[in-house]
Amino acid sequence: MKHTDLNIAILLPCYNEETSIARVVLDFRKSMPGARIFVYDNNSSDDTAGQAAKAGATVIPCRRQGKGNVVRQMFSDINADIYLMADGDGTYDASAAPQLVKTLIDERLDMVVGTRKDVTKDAGRAGHAFGNQIFNVIYRSIFGTDFSDIFSGYRVFTRRFAKSFPAESPGFEIETEMSVHASILRLPVAEVECEYGVREEGSESKLSTFGDGYKILKMIATLMKETKPFAFFGILSTILMVLSGILAFPVLVEYFQTGLVSRIPTWMLSMTLLLAAMMGFSAGIILDSVARGRAEQKRIFYLSIPSDRTDSQSFGSNALTTRRQASSKQKSKKG
Repeated sequence: MKHTDLNIAILLPCYNEETSIARVVLDFRKSMPGARIFVYDNNSSDDTAGQAAKAGATVIPCRRQGKGNVVRQMFSDINADIYLMADGDGTYDASAAPQLVKTLIDERLDMVVGTRKDVTKDAGRAGHAFGNQIFNVIYRSIFGTDFSDIFSGYRVFTRRFAKSFPAESPGFEIETEMSVHASILRLPVAEVECEYGVREEGSESKLSTFGDGYKILKMIATLMKETKPFAFFGILSTILMVLSGILAFPVLVEYFQTGLVSRIPTWMLSMTLLLAAMMGFSAGIILDSVARGRAEQKRIFYLSIPSDRTDSQSFGSNALTTRRQASSKQKSKKG
């Protein structure tokens, strides 16, 4: 199936991007001429909305601040077969959009991520380079090796993905949550490397190296607790047990040598940590079953959303139906 046969929505969350948004809209209009383009203006104090409207986009306000809140509203508002999301700062290559959509359709995927080529070469991003690498390593060690660029905002989704995605994150952590959602449900995904440009002169990044880094780390920890509680509480219990052993060791040595325990507070703290470790381990076992049940419910809800794929073209069901109809006609004639 060609992408021209599908209802495609291009979604551009924006905050103070008046210097670049018109060019971004025109570039996507050129690369995806049949798609609808929506610009979600997140309380911009400049003329982002006006510039987007002049370029031909449908402008929709989003009053709740934060990219995650914008994504939640976008997925709730818009009905389409395929959703393409990009930033309004002009750093993503609009000419790569047809390839992303084609990959989604041809490989029967639920999400394609446009990974950023040479993202760390620009001097303006040097402060984020190390953090990107660290967070990607952390993600891959916890949730799997599906993604190499969890922070890319250039993504294409099926309607199934968009409508089944809970979107709990309020800010820039939303891309990480999207990746975790796909990994936990084991959805078919892929990455396509795309050119990554620089911002327009006069445009400023909204990212904070330490502030957003802390929020992302907190989100990863929260998602690990919610989706992999046995691993989360297992690590926590191991740390507490090691600390308990360190504190208990000199007390036990003294007891076996003298038969006395002179450091009562140390022994009590050690036993308290040991008890906390045992409780944490038990909680991990119980919550692991709960998490499995939640994952099953998410999967069932995902499957309840009809697929927009034309199975007849991909797997030849039209031909099968034709053969069955012909067979039925032959039987009726014989009868």
